[in-house]
Amino acid sequence: MTRFETAFAKGPALVCFITGGDGDTAANLDALVEGGADVIELGMPFTDPMADGPAIQEANIRSLDAGTKTADVFRMASEFRARHPQVPLVLMGYANPMIARGADWFAGECAKAGVDGVICVDIPPEEDPELGPALREKSVSLIRLATPTTDAARLPAVLEGSSGFLYYVSVAGVTGMQQAAQGSIEDAVARLKAASKIPVAVGFGVRTPEQASAIAKVADGVVVGSALVDLVKQHGTEAPAHLRALTSALAEAVHAAR
Repeated sequence: MTRFETAFAKGPALVCFITGGDGDTAANLDALVEGGADVIELGMPFTDPMADGPAIQEANIRSLDAGTKTADVFRMASEFRARHPQVPLVLMGYANPMIARGADWFAGECAKAGVDGVICVDIPPEEDPELGPALREKSVSLIRLATPTTDAARLPAVLEGSSGFLYYVSVAGVTGMQQAAQGSIEDAVARLKAASKIPVAVGFGVRTPEQASAIAKVADGVVVGSALVDLVKQHGTEAPAHLRALTSALAEAVHAAR
């Protein structure tokens, strides 16, 4: 079984995101794992993160101002893999840093670093040849995004070549700003699960254990990002303790749905 299959086989999984290079990334990642995160998303800082709200935009700026490069993100990933051999790791970001040196180079670096999957926000399924074949050649999952506007006609294109899990973006907007109504999430997850066998994880706007618990009752995974990134901003070098505490509360809520 892949690390993704193992993580989701246990029941609803908690997927936690932070931005690479924002604060002490290694300590922050370890805190998420210690708190009970089942899957980790590591953000690749980019100058124009168009899908992200203010919290993650500011984290990108802080990271870039600190001099974080793509090579640094791969180093963080490789060191994470050495410390946490069984925890799935996803790189999330935008096309420019991923394909600037060629898709084959990027996929090769992912494989060397032990990265399990990649979410590229701004390469749509119709442009899959830009990155998808190179990732699949290296057995790195391409994790696609489905949204409230992904209709029945387009869904097959989204699912084609997607693996690891499907990320359902529950609101038509940017990260961290609002949460979708539970009823709309339940309807969307049911539709997606009827169309595919890969796990469906729901994100965008999930900030509290109560929200996470409600989603975990219907989805295979719950994604939390902005609430964690906010803690890195607020607490700096003291962030790991706060990340561990919030992750633990979220994990307890998500795993109770098992």
